[in-house]
Amino acid sequence: MPLTILVADDDFATRLSITDYLEITGYSVIPAENGKEALGLVEEFQPHLIVTDITMPEMDGYEFVRRVRTRPAFRLLPVIFLTERTSTEERIRGYQMGCDNYLAKPFELPELGAVIRSLLDRYALIAQAPSHSPKPEPTPTEARSRANGQPEADFFTQKPETDDRASPSQNAPSLTQREREVLDLLTEGLSNIQIGDRLHLSPRTVEKHVSSLFRKTESNNRAELVRFAMEHHLVR
Repeated sequence: MPLTILVADDDFATRLSITDYLEITGYSVIPAENGKEALGLVEEFQPHLIVTDITMPEMDGYEFVRRVRTRPAFRLLPVIFLTERTSTEERIRGYQMGCDNYLAKPFELPELGAVIRSLLDRYALIAQAPSHSPKPEPTPTEARSRANGQPEADFFTQKPETDDRASPSQNAPSLTQREREVLDLLTEGLSNIQIGDRLHLSPRTVEKHVSSLFRKTESNNRAELVRFAMEHHLVR
């Protein structure tokens, strides 16, 4: 499934041109006329990246991004500001609000496309990077087992369980049940945030599982991981 980008701009022509360009490029685009509308759409669609104007009615881009950043699930969401405000003070304020890049109007659509691709690639690498974070959060069943006195290793060395998928090929890596669950949702095109919501895991824990999948399958990106999973019957 295509990555989702939210575009917020009160100017219809600008919003339409960006939307058309990005959809032709292969993205799924969610348009919004102002920051207030965009904020609700972020919660509903959980986009992979935001492109937003600054000067908008009801809620400007600064306030919109500030509110997005208050939500833990969206603190790392890439944000691009598009604006006619080009002074150093305005750019500094934009970065302080949490934007990742700042394009002054008028801008060229291919440049916007290049910036978007660069940010998405960078955040994909962050998601793939090995994490030295604490062990994954235990599931309710694991927590109950811990309470009953089972060794801690039992909770995180999860055994693959039998399901209705074809048997993995002989050279397929061994995956834990949680890794299988993450892989199933990843192949549906869900973002790490969406996977976390579905499995009741923190984004950091999802990133840890995704990194483990990349490592076990020797994949460099999600496309390679999905291809590997299908070829080796690791997904339904």
